[in-house]
Order: sequence, then C-alpha cells, then structure tokens
Amino acid sequence: MALSRRSTLSGAALGVLLLAGAGLATALPAAADPPAPVAAGGQPVASIIVGYKPGSAKARDLASAAKDATAKAHGRALSAERRLATGGVVVGLGSKDARDAAAVIAAYKADPDVDYVEADQMMHPLADPTDTDYAQQWDLFEATAGMNVPGAWATSTGAGVTVAVIDTGYVAHSDVAGNIVAGYDFITSSSAARDGNGRDNNPADEGDWVATAGECGTDANGNPVPSKPEDSSWHGTHVAGTIAAVTNNAKGIAGIAYNAKVQPVRVLGKCGGATSDIADAITWASGGTVAGVPANPTPAKVINMSLGGSGACSVTYQNAINAAVARGTTVVVAAGNSNVDVSGFNPANCNNVITVAASDRAGNRAFYSNFGAKIDITAPGGEVRLETDAPGSRTTPADGIYSTLNGGLTTPGAESYKTYMGTSMAAPHVAGLVALIAAKTTLTPAQIETAIKNNARALPGTCTGGCGSGLADATATLLAVVPAPGKYFENLTDVAIPDNTTVESSIVVSGVTGNAPTTLKVGVDIKHTYRGDLIVSLVAPDGSVYLLEDFVNSDSTANVAKTYTVNASSEVANGTWKLRVQDVASQDTGKIDAWNLTF
Repeated sequence: MALSRRSTLSGAALGVLLLAGAGLATALPAAADPPAPVAAGGQPVASIIVGYKPGSAKARDLASAAKDATAKAHGRALSAERRLATGGVVVGLGSKDARDAAAVIAAYKADPDVDYVEADQMMHPLADPTDTDYAQQWDLFEATAGMNVPGAWATSTGAGVTVAVIDTGYVAHSDVAGNIVAGYDFITSSSAARDGNGRDNNPADEGDWVATAGECGTDANGNPVPSKPEDSSWHGTHVAGTIAAVTNNAKGIAGIAYNAKVQPVRVLGKCGGATSDIADAITWASGGTVAGVPANPTPAKVINMSLGGSGACSVTYQNAINAAVARGTTVVVAAGNSNVDVSGFNPANCNNVITVAASDRAGNRAFYSNFGAKIDITAPGGEVRLETDAPGSRTTPADGIYSTLNGGLTTPGAESYKTYMGTSMAAPHVAGLVALIAAKTTLTPAQIETAIKNNARALPGTCTGGCGSGLADATATLLAVVPAPGKYFENLTDVAIPDNTTVESSIVVSGVTGNAPTTLKVGVDIKHTYRGDLIVSLVAPDGSVYLLEDFVNSDSTANVAKTYTVNASSEVANGTWKLRVQDVASQDTGKIDAWNLTF
C-alpha cells in the first residue's frame, strides 16, 4: 500500500552575498565591525548579501526585503535585487563609495532580524599566464614531481563523471570539445558578461580583457583598478584541458580524466565575478535548484574552482558548498597565489572543500602558492619566471603547466596551447584525480579527500608554511581505493525510480571461485529527493533477498551514497545479482545512479 506523506523541506540557511569590485574582496563576518569594504586589489564593494533570521517576514518575502533596504538607505539608492538559492538577498548599493558601503553594512548589522551581512565580493582567476608554447606535460608523468597519472589510467579514465569548471566559461577548442557537456552562464551583469544579457544557457567565454586602467574602479587610495590594460585569459579553457582534454587523438595534450565530461559554468567576466553568482553556480552545478534557472541535466560529481578572493569564508559560500557536498559533489578549490597563509583567502579557507597548493617542477612549493594549515594537498602548478622577474631564479616556459588556450587578445581567435602557472593550474590536477576515483567508487566527498591525502607522497623539494599531506599521487590513490581486477563488478547505467514502484539493476558476476564472502561489499549510489520513500535490498542469483536498509519513516534526507557489508557466504558468487529499490510513496522520485559489488 502506498504511503501518503508530505515532503519535509529543510530550512535553508539564509545566505549572504557580497559584491566587491575587481580586486579580491574581503569577506565581512557578521560578528565583526568591518572597515570600509574594498577588494584586496582595491575595488570597492558594489553590493552586499543579507541573510535574515528564519521567521522574519523579510526572510520569506523579497518585497519586504526591498522595503527594508529602502528604510536603511538614508538617501542611498539601495535595491533588493534577488534572492539566492542559499536564501540570502542581494542588495545593490547604488554606489562604489567604500564609505557608503560601510554605513549600509553597519545599518543592517544593527537590525535584530538580520542573521548576517557580507560583501558580494568579486572573484578572479588564480593564474599567472606566460607566453610559452612547449607541449610538455611533466606534471603528469615525471618521476620527481609529476602526479603519477599514467599508472592510474589502467584503472580509471573518468568515464561517467561530469566535472563542473566554475570559471570564465569555455572558448571552443578541438582538443576539448568532444568532452564538453551543456553548462550555464551565471554572470548577472550584462556588461561584465559582454554578451548583451544577464544569465543564460550559453557559457561561452566572451573574454575578460580590460581595455583601460581603472575600468573596474579605484581602490581606497584612489589608484586605478586594474593599474594597466589586461588581455583575456581564457582561463576556464586552460583549466578544462588539464582535467579532460581528449586523449589518444594524435594531437595536443592528454587530460587527466580524459573520458570524463567537463561542464563549463561561467561566473568570471570583466573585472572578475560576484560571490552571489558563484554561490548559485555551485548550487546548480551540484544538482540543486536556482530560481529562474533550468535544472542541470548532468549534475557534476566534481566542482573545480580556480578562483578566489581575500577574507574569511562567507556564510554564502559555506552554505552553497555544504549543500553541494551533501548532494555527493566533491568541491576542489585553488589555494591562491599570494605566498601567504591561505586562511585569509576564500573560498579556499571554507570547510568541506579540498584546498590545493601548487608545486614547481622540482617538487618545491611554488614561490607564489599560498600555504598553511588549511591546505589539504599539493599538486603541480608550475613555475615560469624570467630573469627580470626573479634574478637568479630563472625557469623555462616548459616548467609551467601546458594546456589548451586561445590566441585572441580580447575576443576569441585561433585555438592554441600555452603554459600557465598558478594554483589555478594545480586545482584541476586534483579535480581530475577526483573524477578518476568517482568513476570507479561510490566514496563520499569526505572519503575521497581522505583517500587522496592518505596516498600522497612527500614533496621531493621544500615547503615552508604547510603544504597539506604532500604531493598528490594518482596511481597510488587509485590502487588503494579500487579493488583488484576480477573481484570488483559495477553497473553505471541509470535506472529511474518512479513513485510507488519497485525497480532493479543487475550485475553479472563471473570468474569468482566458490561462494560469496562473509563481508561482501555492496556500494550504492542512489539519487533521490527524499530517501524516506525507499527500501533498498540486494537479491542473490538464487533469489534470496538481503535487506540493506529501510529508510521509510526514518530518514527525510536526499540520496543514498553508502557501502554496505553483507554476509552472503551461503550464496554462489557467480551469477546475476540485483539491487532492488522500492519506492513506497508519492511526490519524490530519483534513480539508481550506480552500484557495485566487491568480493
């Protein structure tokens, strides 16, 4: 008999977004009394994010929030622009005067209905591009300080995994195109996006060039931001190539997870990108709901964010990241390129992320890489310095990270390859490794992070200040988490789970001697909006049923990502095993995403 129940909706934490200028904005924790908010590069805050306490009218109704903004304006042109997926309200300041921003933030902080308020800061690509064109991928295979990737390819190439690259978007490149899936453009500002509109379903990189000094505003001292014109970086395309460039196609480079898919999610445009846009991008990329944006047809199991700004981790970021991780998405973030403790840079200092520092070709911490206790792991980021940049410390272009790019100085031109250096280049190495793991296991994001850390090797060079668990090692990690061939079986075919139905997914086991073990491992990855509808069982080849878990009336959360241990020693191992899922209620549906057996 079908059950009747009303889905329980968890109270979303009210996220606060802050829009700072072109530099790296300083996050403003609610408990602090902030100075005039400006970006680390000096650009003033243009909007803020306000989170109202649950139960207040302003938390429920955007119109009430708009009236509240008007009341706090004191002659300033404030506007409640929209509500974020994380619950916060973006409030435009109508001014780029840092003193105005500080006064408005203080007014909100004095309101007992306000849970938090923070700047909607601008994020920027974390790379230092060079002008070389050497096609050397030492970062994948060199024994000294490469990431030991080729040995992992015998186990996994990332098939079936989508990696969201939250960045500048994607400019067409024939060495990546075969692995691109539909993404989205989350840049709200049409001028920053350069596409004539706001958010849309076209994540094409329109270029992040800045034509004149000061085009992004001025800093607190009146200095122009930027200090000089800048060409387009095509940053997201470089990151995408490292993760999943098409391989074995007789051209270009090899991607780390070369059978994975890349989902370009555009958040960085002219002068950077707003925290509010990036937070919504995290939500959407991981399969969450963002108002006014169509559902993501291919939610990502991995998110790469090679971007950042200064200051503490904002409530907005943490809310979005926590929700993404709860959906089963691993979030990888670049540590930053300021050669200081990463604790002062977000979102690298947020919880529930894998924060990546950069190493050079000799295995030292790269001269620019941030460091500290919040670093989880280090990966190749490269080093390219001219004699004029660092006398006595010259490196060659081949010592950078070589990947896909575009030759256009402003708008897209001919496709190309180029070496960049930066923690932006290190992070996609780890995102690619996560994709290799996710393709062959049902490990949670926390378990994936632990596996990468536990199987890292010591940096062959030096690291001052803290480089996490060491240098990521792809082969060692894959060998540790994926069972030996012949004893591991999986089914990656999606099986829909409609309301009030029972469905099954099969695995044919062969080549195993005797009966199943007393510790048969059953890995289950089910995507479902309310797992309290579900009863999950394992069916042996002879029809015997082993109950794995009955979630009905005991669990109101989403998804099932667990490994169960079953004593199946009475069962002959070889034959057809089935995962049976019963949905016993209405309203919420899902799918068997993947499952596996380890003998």
